[in-house]
Amino acid sequence: MKIDGFDLKERVFIVAELSANHKQDIELAKDTIHAMKEAGADAVKLQTYTPDTITINCDNEYFRIKQGTLWDGKTFYQLYQEAYTPWEWHYELKELAEKLGLIFFSTPFDKTAVDFLEELDVPAYKVASFEITDIPLIEYIASKGKPVIISTGIATLCDIQEAVDACLRQNNDQIVLLKCTSAYPAPLEEVNLNTIPNMKEIFGCYVGLSDHTTGIEVPVASVALGARVIEKHFILSKDVDSPDKEFSLTPEEFKQMVEAVRNVEKALGRVTYSLSEKIKKSRQFGRSLFVVRDIKAGEIFTEDNVRSIRPGFGLPPKYLPEILGRRARKDIKKGTPLDWNLIE
Repeated sequence: MKIDGFDLKERVFIVAELSANHKQDIELAKDTIHAMKEAGADAVKLQTYTPDTITINCDNEYFRIKQGTLWDGKTFYQLYQEAYTPWEWHYELKELAEKLGLIFFSTPFDKTAVDFLEELDVPAYKVASFEITDIPLIEYIASKGKPVIISTGIATLCDIQEAVDACLRQNNDQIVLLKCTSAYPAPLEEVNLNTIPNMKEIFGCYVGLSDHTTGIEVPVASVALGARVIEKHFILSKDVDSPDKEFSLTPEEFKQMVEAVRNVEKALGRVTYSLSEKIKKSRQFGRSLFVVRDIKAGEIFTEDNVRSIRPGFGLPPKYLPEILGRRARKDIKKGTPLDWNLIE
């Protein structure tokens, strides 16, 4: 599966999430995208909504945040008014991202946002964790025929199946499921990375991670478990007073994560039992049969004059029982690797 030419089979797709870390300042947003590129991101992702497309301006008990989050005390409308990315910015930010060689896409939160992003011709869509139960929205997104990356942070197994089925009903099987823990920041004991290979087995699609922990260990570990997409919030500096700063990585932290992920990719390699030329040379440090005392022609090989020792230039140790009791064909000096030509 490819996203704007990026093949998920070949490399892990590393997405830098801008989210609210622009503080309503387009120049800060642009500087952040430049830093994303320098840190090694493959893509930049935005969130496309307005306060009015994601909620309503109401302050009754249903709309006031009180779930033990970083944002408690605010209404949903107040939070999204602070966090949203102005739609008119999308044109400039997309142009900048593509000029830098970054893939640009977004998370739409209603049909109008999907229509807007279609005008921008984004190459993929993200479904946020809290929208995974909005099946009509997912169907509309999937109907555009582009890859759909779905976060599963609040989803049950049944919810995930329904979201996948919604895409398949639109004849869209370009699906990536992201293991996600919708806690901000996410405690390590609630991450449960072992769900990643299970998710891949159950749904038969690419899987990845949308991470809200405060470090880089979790996304790096996820690669070893099969993650092909990693999404992480990116902030230019922790001095930026953003609603998402507590679980966002600075440029240096993000760069460290990218380097670690790429190193893990190299180390994972492929299933093979063949030996590289370097390893073949290392076999010389292995054990083999050597003459450890001077032996005269016709003398019997015993455990006193032949031993299995390092290095590995002699016969393999497995032949020792076969050799013991046989005679030397000629005089052999101590330190000579044993060879069949030396044995009668």
